[in-house]
Amino acid sequence: MTWSIRWKVAFGTLVAVACGLLIAGVMTVQSLEQRYLTQFGDALEAKTKLVEYGFQPLFHSSASHPTSSSLQETARDLGNRASARVTLVAADGTVLADSAVRDADLSAVENHKSRPEIQQTLSAGHGGDIRPSHTTGERTVYRAILMQPSQVASPLVVRVGLPMFVLDHEIAELQQRLFLALGVAFLVALTLSVWLAHSITKPLSDIASAARQFSSGNQTFHVRTTAQDEVGLLASTLNHMAEQLHAKIDELSEDRAQLLAVLTSMVEGVMVLDSRGHVLQINPALERMFGISRVEARGRPCAELFRHQQLNDLVTAILRSCTHHQDEIVLPLSGRCLQIEAAPAGGERDNEASVVLVFHDITELRRLEKIRKDFVANVSHELRTPLTSIKGYVEALLDGAKDDPSASMKFLEIILKQSDRLNLIIEDLLELSKIESGGVSLKEEPLELRSVIDRTLSMITPIADKNRHRLVTVVDPSLPPVAGDEDRLVQVLTNLLDNAIKYTPAGGTITVSGTLAPLIERADPPIKAIELSVADTGIGIPEEDRPRVFERFYRVDKARSRELGGTGLGLAIVKHIVEGHGGQVWVEANHPQGSRFVVRLPLSTTARSLHHMNEASRA
Repeated sequence: MTWSIRWKVAFGTLVAVACGLLIAGVMTVQSLEQRYLTQFGDALEAKTKLVEYGFQPLFHSSASHPTSSSLQETARDLGNRASARVTLVAADGTVLADSAVRDADLSAVENHKSRPEIQQTLSAGHGGDIRPSHTTGERTVYRAILMQPSQVASPLVVRVGLPMFVLDHEIAELQQRLFLALGVAFLVALTLSVWLAHSITKPLSDIASAARQFSSGNQTFHVRTTAQDEVGLLASTLNHMAEQLHAKIDELSEDRAQLLAVLTSMVEGVMVLDSRGHVLQINPALERMFGISRVEARGRPCAELFRHQQLNDLVTAILRSCTHHQDEIVLPLSGRCLQIEAAPAGGERDNEASVVLVFHDITELRRLEKIRKDFVANVSHELRTPLTSIKGYVEALLDGAKDDPSASMKFLEIILKQSDRLNLIIEDLLELSKIESGGVSLKEEPLELRSVIDRTLSMITPIADKNRHRLVTVVDPSLPPVAGDEDRLVQVLTNLLDNAIKYTPAGGTITVSGTLAPLIERADPPIKAIELSVADTGIGIPEEDRPRVFERFYRVDKARSRELGGTGLGLAIVKHIVEGHGGQVWVEANHPQGSRFVVRLPLSTTARSLHHMNEASRA
């Protein structure tokens, strides 16, 4: 038989109350009985000491031992005064006096040495016991103490006993009243349990009805109850849960919108596939990468949408193994290099996210890697050339050329020249490395452009005179100071003039000029700059080679450059120093003949700050 929750609550409450009342009653009776016994024992202890004090005069009034009749009379008198049974027992257990025994029957009283309280008193000086009396038959509480009549006499035991019929009667009455109260309490509990079961089950029925509505999809339900107990708490919790569910749904909707916003703003392309390989979602970055739209992509198989065998193989592999995969592909039309990271998303059914693919455009990274590889190859080549020459001439000397003074001197001069060239390459590489890594801190001191030009020309003029070059200086006298590092700007101008001297035939003209020019026209207000240029009438640079002349080791005419002793790093150093000052450098044709290198330096540190911010964003 299945009981309703109402009767389960009522029956359980009754059982719990009945057990509690029964346990409480038993514990109360035991506690009260123990309390009465404690009080009874304290009173009996006091009476025993008084009785012992009453016997003392009999043993101190004369030297002779008191008679049995006097002891019996004193015991009866003390017993009447104490309302208790008084017994005087010798150390051997013989009863010398007993207020509850007649004088004639005293000799017939059995030996008391075996009594527990007598044994305890003889051994410890006091004792007690609760038992039915052998003489009166009543349940009696005994207390006994040891009395020493004199120094030579044997000790005596004074025992006082109180019948417990009064205590038993009071406890019996207490038990009757207690059980009557427990019965009334049980009837009250029965009534309250039925009422409680009804008060609990009624709101629970309402809550069950509301829960059925909730399970059917009605999320706007509200449980109405006036209860302030746990049932009311349950109802309010369900109401709060419904409100939280609404909030969670709204939050999920908001999270979905934010997720779509993130996917939309991502630079990386993202594609989500289900377990069949059908496209569930793509973001705008992927649309731009492959030239497709989200509308035509969603729901279509990936193999049909992207006709790229390597990509399709990657999708097939991850759908089969459900493990992380990574690959790189190159788009045939645009030539862009994409790195693909594919990871399982856990979905196993149709229209559930099973695979997420992220496409990183690493075209620029691969270009930079190629530049790095070219740089390593160029460095190796540039270092190998003087080393090979040095090694060849050293071997020639070892093979016997050292015995020919003229040949050995020539070979040693060549070795020294190549060593100087090797040292120059290494110094330029170290200088370029320090500048690129930020190891060189550029000063920001106000400089007059005229002083920078004069300082540089003082070092370059002897070389130019040797090659019969004409140096022309055109500097606007009204130029304001520029913020920069004088030593580094002298290095920039020195490299540019050195190149102009190397690639300008004898008798040519090299012009150094300085004018005022705007650096960034679109800025508000426009940032002003000083334009420093070095123009020559040399062999010039072809237009197709001009964008690359600032690359490391790039040479327009490699044979002529090595013949003139250039390292191929000078213009790269120039570019990094100028950009470190927040400026720009480029090369253009010098009409009617030659090349013109232009350096623009800002008048303030604003442009330099912009340059550093751009560098940081690219990093």
